[in-house]
Amino acid sequence: MFEYFPGNYVWNLGVVATLNSGGLIDEVDRACRPIRELANQGSDVGTTEFMAAWQAVADQLEEQAKDAEAKGHRRTAGQLYKRASGYLAQSERMQSAKQEHRASRNAIYEHCLRLTAKSFELLEPHVSRVEVPFEGTSLPAYFSDASTDGQPAPVMIMFNGLDSTKEHMYTSDHHNELRARGISTLMVDCPGSGEALRLRDLHSRVESETWAAACVDYLTGRDDVRADRIGLVGWSLGGYYAPRAAAFEKRLALVVAWGANHNWGAVQKRRLQREGENPVPHYWEHVLWVWGKDDLDTFITHAEAVHLDGVVEHISVPFLIAHGENDRQIPLEYAYRSYEQAVNSPKRELRVFTPAEGATEHIGLDHLPYVSTFIADWVADTFAELG
Repeated sequence: MFEYFPGNYVWNLGVVATLNSGGLIDEVDRACRPIRELANQGSDVGTTEFMAAWQAVADQLEEQAKDAEAKGHRRTAGQLYKRASGYLAQSERMQSAKQEHRASRNAIYEHCLRLTAKSFELLEPHVSRVEVPFEGTSLPAYFSDASTDGQPAPVMIMFNGLDSTKEHMYTSDHHNELRARGISTLMVDCPGSGEALRLRDLHSRVESETWAAACVDYLTGRDDVRADRIGLVGWSLGGYYAPRAAAFEKRLALVVAWGANHNWGAVQKRRLQREGENPVPHYWEHVLWVWGKDDLDTFITHAEAVHLDGVVEHISVPFLIAHGENDRQIPLEYAYRSYEQAVNSPKRELRVFTPAEGATEHIGLDHLPYVSTFIADWVADTFAELG
């Protein structure tokens, strides 16, 4: 993995995630150069300065976008807004859950939402913001429409993980890979993530099939979606959410674990012993926020139920597991465990990405487009095989 900040895994992960999700190396370098020395003090120290440095570059791009838009250069402006939103999304997720900006209506994140909306308007009109009805409220999501000539298209629901957002899913361009193959995408902020957590106070839960069912209900009500061709992919902690949902939500046609999070509860106990890497700074603050728990002991007890033993056996649709050989967060053994236990899937496949080809780190963030295209091809082929 490219290491801009030698020895600081968490900050480096943010850098490669950005560079492989539409970021440009010169802009990322300008954001990171002022904070290189701070990185030597660990991942928690300096995250406020990290935010400020990245926000300065995003602000510069926003001004350039406004100028381009005023001159009628819509595509140029849209590209600038999209990169600016990506930089804000990646740096905002690095902040402590107790940061002042998060306690005061998440002004930075709301700014990111506005930038993303501008990129839809100017660059990608096939993407729109939608609301998925859910338990008296709704889950915010982005819908990428691949339907043509009034004909409904297959669709993939996309779940994020512990600390990612639908804005990262959007800037990763996975929806455009699927769209090029005739497949729409519903990018969802699940409870415990993104806007659902930051602005609606919706916390995660073990039973991910509840919000998967809400997404299927929403999609079956659209006339541009094939109700019999709805799949689900989840990355990072979504590698738990998606297989769990597919085991019990039987209207799904296929499922992909983009990172095999077979026993996330056990991983938390390993992290207590300082085994494995954390995905974000201020880690324990973050997980308590995501799951809505007040103390670490309560959280660890609750997390014991976040596993797929006795669950993946219930998956009865095609199932792809994509995992990096050098994933320093989620052990490779869990990818094999999910594969071995998914005995009732009619098409189960395990794809392990090696250091020689790249995409070997967590969810392939070190070569994200490579994993994205592999998954998009598998999904397209599998939908085609279904008839």
